[in-house]
Amino acid sequence: MTALAKEVKDSYKPTIGIETHVQLKTKTKLFSAVNNDARQAPPNTLISHICVGLPGALPVLNQAALELSALAAFALGTEPQKFSKFDRKHYFYPDLPKGYQISQYDQPIIKGGYVEIEQEGQKTKIGITRANLEEDAGKNTHPPGAAYSLVDLNRAGTPLLEIVSEPEIHSPAQAKAYARELYLLMKYAGVTEGDLYHGNLRFDVNVSINQDPTKLGTRSEVKNLNSFRSIEAAITYEIERQIETMERGEEVVQETRGWDEAKQKTTSQRTKEEVHDYRYMPEPDIPPIELSDEDIKRFRDKLPKQPVQIRAELASLSVEPKVIEDLLDRPDLVPRILEAITKTAPENARRVAFDLLKDSEALEVKLKDHVTLAEMVRTGELSVASSQLVLEELKKTQGARQVAERLSLIQVSDTAEIEKIVTEVLAENQTAAEDARGGKMKAIGFLVGQVMAKNQGRANPALAQQIIKKKLGL
Repeated sequence: MTALAKEVKDSYKPTIGIETHVQLKTKTKLFSAVNNDARQAPPNTLISHICVGLPGALPVLNQAALELSALAAFALGTEPQKFSKFDRKHYFYPDLPKGYQISQYDQPIIKGGYVEIEQEGQKTKIGITRANLEEDAGKNTHPPGAAYSLVDLNRAGTPLLEIVSEPEIHSPAQAKAYARELYLLMKYAGVTEGDLYHGNLRFDVNVSINQDPTKLGTRSEVKNLNSFRSIEAAITYEIERQIETMERGEEVVQETRGWDEAKQKTTSQRTKEEVHDYRYMPEPDIPPIELSDEDIKRFRDKLPKQPVQIRAELASLSVEPKVIEDLLDRPDLVPRILEAITKTAPENARRVAFDLLKDSEALEVKLKDHVTLAEMVRTGELSVASSQLVLEELKKTQGARQVAERLSLIQVSDTAEIEKIVTEVLAENQTAAEDARGGKMKAIGFLVGQVMAKNQGRANPALAQQIIKKKLGL
């Protein structure tokens, strides 16, 4: 594509809506008692008569999928609908043996809700139109150079929650922020494993542009994006492609497009179906879902802490917002850090957090030992470098103080002893002492190093520096 002038780009308003397919964290599929985790399974080994649509096969709703959908509703700031039902969505693909998908249409499990994002200090709520339960289709693979395709039905019948946003997103960066926040909401609610690599969340983005901000343009849909970066890149490309098309005096075609990660471009796949093309009809084999107030309360009581609550607790660490987001991206670390916040001073909990971000294997260390280690750093008994040596040992044993003593890493903070060493060092390094008096910080660092060397590295460097400055009249 040719480079577009900024004034040309700015004359068009992009409008973006995102459909997110969230794979629910159930043990079995949506309508059959078949293992739901197909990541390591050989092709076509996790299937049943229901998955392949044999005549007379009767689906039975997985109650766990219903509960997870309710948790998703709460995470989205709403409640599950008291009445919802299933429908048949008809279309033909090789990986859909029945010729229809059991989904929800006019009465889904979730209506409304929102995802709140923050960019540059500005908070924006992106509305949710609906979220419906549905089964996934299988998977087609196309061997390079072969004149055939292969079908794996392991994924057929996997429970999905399709979350549809309102068309209220207006930039690639905003779309990326929405997708990441939705991922966090679903992950922390326990709705999904959240494995993006294996497609636990897949994003379809609908992109349109128009020079009239009050009207929507003709949209194209880019399907099956599975990373936040690819969402941003695909939308950026699609906006520019559509602007170029309109600037040439041509019309944008409503179609489904795919994203080529290697070439960083979208390619046309097929014309986009309309709702009537799917010939929706009520699903006759599954009764409607009816929830009582007691059901909804029971589900709500199971909702874990959500990202907004966790951010508030992590703020007590007094770290940069980016660090908090880095921590949120590591759900395996967050429970340990939140526990540390309740059991020790913020400075110690901050040390625990940074240790874990640097080395997630530190989770193997008992929290009591990790907190003790952080406290020893805070009080000057251990240097930061020495604490890392102790932390490594604590993966194999217990007792932070005992390990530090065994490794002879406890820093000497005896003022009289360090004063004696400082006196010797200043006498032996008079040139460096004069440089330090002249304001050269490197000279002070050198003198501290000499004190450490005379004490086998066990002198408290902060105390040594303080005494050096005092003796030099600084």
